[in-house]
Amino acid sequence: MADVIKGAVVGYGAAFNMGKHHAINMTNTEGIEVVAICDIDKKRTEAAKEDFPNVKTYNSVDEMLDKGGFDLVTVVLPHNFHAPVAVQCLKAGKHVIVEKPMCITIAEATEMINTAEEKDLMVTVYHNRRWDRDFWTLKNLVESGVIGKVFHIEMWGGGYGRPNPNWWRSNKKISGGAIYDWGAHYLDWLLNVITAKMVNVTGFYHPNRVWKDITNEDHVQAIIRFDDGAVADVQMSSIAKVGKPRWRVLGEKGAIVPGEKDSFKVLSEVPGFPKEQEVKYEGRPGPSYYQNIVAHLQDGEELVVKPEEARRVIAVMELSEKSSRSHQAEAVPYEC
Repeated sequence: MADVIKGAVVGYGAAFNMGKHHAINMTNTEGIEVVAICDIDKKRTEAAKEDFPNVKTYNSVDEMLDKGGFDLVTVVLPHNFHAPVAVQCLKAGKHVIVEKPMCITIAEATEMINTAEEKDLMVTVYHNRRWDRDFWTLKNLVESGVIGKVFHIEMWGGGYGRPNPNWWRSNKKISGGAIYDWGAHYLDWLLNVITAKMVNVTGFYHPNRVWKDITNEDHVQAIIRFDDGAVADVQMSSIAKVGKPRWRVLGEKGAIVPGEKDSFKVLSEVPGFPKEQEVKYEGRPGPSYYQNIVAHLQDGEELVVKPEEARRVIAVMELSEKSSRSHQAEAVPYEC
């Protein structure tokens, strides 16, 4: 690897400006620079050229890969394109970062991982919300032992409102479904708090109960059983008039729930800890996401976000929907 890693971004769409976000992060990280940006929309590559005058722009992934001149590609596309474009780039000899969720199916995730291994390349996922202060604080609290062994977690996200019918994120064939949006963050958080092996997933899906013209589900629920006996219940909804806290974590010796602004309320029966306390959020120390990427590629540092971890998230998503159709718990494959 050269002293400076040359990066490319595929997808400069206007939604959330995520393509620009990645290009800026590359530019602002020592050891990496963005040299190429690709989007099928010429207006978007014109915008990219205005934002980054020194990059080369392309309107075809094939052309960009053919011209080369870069080491790493970040894929910022609708979810159903993550796997095919990532595999194409890996086969072309490029390291790959994909936006979350990793892909749609376990099989796609496994193909990405296997292709990277065969080519001796990196593939990873932009699970950047592992740097969120609330998640990092919660993870540290659980690992401190303040509530004993965790046996039950509830997670909730959503509200009541019609999704935009003209946005690809509301289209199940493209997005994967309702759980593939914020669920990508929630499940990654969850699987970094409960790290035991998953046994099975039970899903309850409610499509078109209210929003008849939306192909994504109105309400989704995934219940995950782990081999240490812990259970997690994750719900995402667009038809819930009454919600609940994002987190409810029960341990054998206490509990953690949201507290006042930017804090958790922690109840404990563990000697040496307060019976009740408010713990303020604290940021994650150490390297940023892209700093970790540079350290991994240049010096062999361990990846913060391993592709096998991201595949576990996809397993919950795929199996919860399968379970909702089969009306039974679906076993988690050994590799997940």
